[in-house]
Amino acid sequence: MATTARSFLQAISKDEVVAPPLRVVQIEGLAVLKIIKHCKEFAPTLVTGQLLGLDVGSVLEVTNCFPFPVRDDDEEIEADGANYQLEMMRCLREVNVDNNTVGWYQSTVLGSYQTLELIETFMNYQENIKRCVCIIYDPSKADLGVLALKALKLSDSFMELYRGGNFTGEKLREKNFSWMDIFEEIPIKVSNSALVSAFMTELETDTPVSQGDYDRLHSSTIPFLENNMEFLIKCMDDLSMEQQKFQYYYRNLSRQQAQQQAWLQKRRTENMARKSAGEEPLPEEDPSNPIFKPIPEPSRLESFLITNQVSNFCGQINGVAGQNFSRLYLTKALHEN
Repeated sequence: MATTARSFLQAISKDEVVAPPLRVVQIEGLAVLKIIKHCKEFAPTLVTGQLLGLDVGSVLEVTNCFPFPVRDDDEEIEADGANYQLEMMRCLREVNVDNNTVGWYQSTVLGSYQTLELIETFMNYQENIKRCVCIIYDPSKADLGVLALKALKLSDSFMELYRGGNFTGEKLREKNFSWMDIFEEIPIKVSNSALVSAFMTELETDTPVSQGDYDRLHSSTIPFLENNMEFLIKCMDDLSMEQQKFQYYYRNLSRQQAQQQAWLQKRRTENMARKSAGEEPLPEEDPSNPIFKPIPEPSRLESFLITNQVSNFCGQINGVAGQNFSRLYLTKALHEN
């Protein structure tokens, strides 16, 4: 009688374990403080660092991090940075600290992080890590009393398109892909151990109002709005340049189609004359003719990223302006009373 039981190794080798989708990024308070300290110390210079932790089901735990040295374009300096990263991982392993890479963090200026460099870094990480995130921190928003911390990942549909290298209009319409489908924002949950929570409780003052509460009532956000408007205008100029590329492409395509039709009409007239003379007709398709060479369509990825940035700047302007109106109405009511 044949048995249907399978060993554990056989089950692992034959059955693919499907990982659950990532739902939340749980980050230790100490790691958050390290990220904030590193980004604020070097602001406005953009900095990056390594995230360490564990991938547990639908939760990606970030338990520690360490900064990267400021890189340059020189290859020797990049090699030194890679050696520094390996040495840091070895030292952390020796002191029994989590040394499993789960992504990286980086600073940004007014949320302008949607770049090709970020996508390329994500794809490089994906070659070795199945699931990773990028923590984005914006130190320029700290003066507004906002903890601008985001956890991002690339969507599966975008990674499939990026690997294919096909960002033409026809392919994007076929996949029903839009500029909003490039990045996915994962909710962040900050956690602390019981000892840290007890220590923070002891450090709390008896004063119910802190300086941060007063900072939130500060209504002078003109520099922040001005910077957002400058970035927004620059993005609109870049978007206009991208649109000009497509207009140039469609003009060339229309001109080529007109040349093809004229050539075909001429060839058909010639074939009619040859038939009347009893000669063999010439083929109507000539791949060697340069007018039949297809014109490559420009990639729409850059315009999608610029549109993401435009949406981000508009959202920030809208949010800050709305908060300012609330503060002004509050101040007016206090003066009246």
